[in-house]
Order: sequence, then structure tokens, then C-alpha cells
Amino acid sequence: MGRYWRTLRRFWGMAVAVQLEYQANVLIELLAVAMSLSGSLFLLSLFYGPDQTLGGWSWAQALMVQGLYTVFDGMATTWLRPNLGAIVTHVREGTLDFVLLKPIDSQFWLSLRTLSPAGLPEIGLGLGLLAWGSHQAGVELSLFALFTVLVMLLAGGLILYSLWFLIAATSIWFVKTWNATEVLRALLASGRYPLNAYPPALRLLFTLVLPVAFLTTVPAQVLLGEAAAPMLLAGLALAVLFFAAARAFWLFALRFYTSASS
Repeated sequence: MGRYWRTLRRFWGMAVAVQLEYQANVLIELLAVAMSLSGSLFLLSLFYGPDQTLGGWSWAQALMVQGLYTVFDGMATTWLRPNLGAIVTHVREGTLDFVLLKPIDSQFWLSLRTLSPAGLPEIGLGLGLLAWGSHQAGVELSLFALFTVLVMLLAGGLILYSLWFLIAATSIWFVKTWNATEVLRALLASGRYPLNAYPPALRLLFTLVLPVAFLTTVPAQVLLGEAAAPMLLAGLALAVLFFAAARAFWLFALRFYTSASS
């Protein structure tokens, strides 16, 4: 584990150094994120009027969900898109051969090789929106609640990563998986609204099949004191299950990979 940790620090240190060569990009990205978040808040405000709720969620509570969604979208920009989006290129150009020959786990290398600091402002704005919404909703933050939300954020991030990696791994057969990735991103965008705003059939879909609820709605319910312990355990179990599935599927897919030299 020590060797992997040192490798990760070198990976990310080099990635940040490369990105900082263009310092003006930081301000541009921050402006783009702020405009995107403003648009999302404007769209959300269209569902609200005087004394109105969305699926039983007040405006302040919906802001908490929007903040959590913004955090995960920032995670995707920082971590998932730069790494998992490159798997298709590695397969198509044959450079996956060099990854498999390295004395390090291939899934670790493909998943954590680089990062994009452009998503960090989005994560910060999302956390700020979450804190503001919690304050407006009258949530009293305790250390236990903050710890539980942190665990749920890690579980949600693991679920999001596993779903994305499962799709990326299919590039060994289909090579081009951009369309499937875009469909996944569109479905995950449904997490910007409280789960109760959707019909029962979609609630079931977003809880068990595509567990978007465990990314945004459930952590918000934890802060509001509305989520029971079984729901939290279900989120952790789903995270472990999806990660195990992604790992097993990757090892299975490598059995069918034909290298560029064969």
C-alpha cells in the first residue's frame, strides 16, 4: 500500500504541475462553473413558487440536494472523465499494452493516473451550497452527522466510479463507448432533484438499478435526520457491490483483450 500511495502522489503532483502551466485557465474554469451552477439554480427555481414544495422538499432542502449533485459532478470532472475517458483511447491505439506491462495494477493506473484541477472549484461551490442550504433548512450539524455524510459521499463516489468504469471496460469489445457514457451522465443528472419528485417507478429505478438516490438524496436526508440506519447500510453495501462487480468485470474483460502486437 505504501508503494501505491507514493505512486499516487507522484501521479497527481505531476498532473497539477502540468495544469498550473496555464494559470489563467483556473479563473476561466471558475467562471464557467459559477455560470453552470447559476443556470442549475435558475432551473430549480422554476419549480418553486410561494409556499410550494417539490416532492415535499422545501427550497432550502432542494439546495442541499443540488449542492451534493454539484460535488459529484465536480468529482467526475476532476477524476473520472480524465482517467476513464482515456480507456477507450488506450484500447483503440494499442497503448493499453504498455499499461498492462507496468509493475502496478492496471485498474489502479487507469483510474488514478491523472486528475483535472478544473473540477475542484465545482466541488468547493457544491460544498458551499450544501452548507448554505443546511443553514437555511435549520439543520444543526453534529460531528456524527458530518462523519456520516462524509461516509455517504465516499460511498456515492465509489458507486459513480464503478458505474463509469463498467461502461469504460466494455470498450475492449465495442471500442467506442462515448454514447453510453453520455447516457449515464444524463441519467445521473436526475440526481440534482429530490428523489420524491419522481414517480414511484423512477424512484425504484434510481434506488436499486441506478442508485442515484444514494449520491444526493440520501446524504441530504441524513443531514435532515430523515434517513434511517438501514438506508445508510444499504448505500454502503451497494458501493461495495458495485466496486466488486467493476473489478470482476475488468479482470473478465482482460481475458478478451487482443494486444496491438498480437
